[in-house]
Amino acid sequence: MNRRIRVGIAGYGNLGKGVQLAIKQNPDMELVAIFTRRDPEGLAKETGVTVERLDNAGQYINRIDVMILCGGSATDLPDQTPQLVKLFNTVDSFDTHAKIPEFYEKVNAAAVEGGKVGIISTGWDPGLFSMNRLLMQAVLPQGKEYTFWGAGVSQGHSDAIRRVPGVKAGVQYTVPVQEVIDRIRSGETPELTTREKHRRNCFVVAEEGADQEAIRSTITRMPDYFADYDTTVTFITEEELAKDHSGMPHGGFVIRSGVTGNGSKQIAEFGLKLDSNPEFTASVLIAYARAASRLSAEGAAGAKTVFDIPLGYLSPKSPEELRRELL
Repeated sequence: MNRRIRVGIAGYGNLGKGVQLAIKQNPDMELVAIFTRRDPEGLAKETGVTVERLDNAGQYINRIDVMILCGGSATDLPDQTPQLVKLFNTVDSFDTHAKIPEFYEKVNAAAVEGGKVGIISTGWDPGLFSMNRLLMQAVLPQGKEYTFWGAGVSQGHSDAIRRVPGVKAGVQYTVPVQEVIDRIRSGETPELTTREKHRRNCFVVAEEGADQEAIRSTITRMPDYFADYDTTVTFITEEELAKDHSGMPHGGFVIRSGVTGNGSKQIAEFGLKLDSNPEFTASVLIAYARAASRLSAEGAAGAKTVFDIPLGYLSPKSPEELRRELL
């Protein structure tokens, strides 16, 4: 029997907790340690596993096959991924779409330097949705595609809210505009702005004495996250947040409407409906951790995206099993 893939978790928020749960569902993997900026002793008691300070990760070289990075895209991953990929194969869920090209270059340089594999921007968007956009474009070159997210909680956008000065806690819901979806499903191919496809609803708990209008302005003007959307900011109490906004549902879909032959209309759609966004995202990260381990074993190095990795590398099954059972 092959040795199990040894996994480390960097960051233990909702996504890190989801990764720990997902490892238990994958018998070919084992959790070696969690790395955190919090108090390791308290977290070790909470989780029942080895917990180390993130600064001590270097002590685990050759003891971890893949480090799964579970920090936020706003401030954590841009620094953590290039640092850690010099030491370990890594998988992350960097999701600031506009900055992925520059993030890739930075991670690639560090991964090549360290001789490691760094799989970036996995999850479901970017990630599974990206794969479907590519697939549908290749199959239906004459057409137009649309991506819708929600209705649900966006972890990345919620994290960005919580980092605004004066914000104690907060959550953000992405809500697609149903009227536009209905038009596309009927075969229309309208030109749509970002603002026409989604709304963003933010629920914020402000620090005592904080300037709420300053908070609202900072959120609604935030580039890459809120500036291009109709965004509402509603201030609520901690009790309301716990009572009404503790779940993490999400989902969405990619639609491509195209024509083939002499004008035959073809519509392809891929969708997700998720009770727990972080748990599903964590499950995707786990599959790509398997791919990172395999690529590294083959001698690969450098940054990779979902476009660079054969689907078979995600599965614990052998190529023979996949051909027999799924093809």
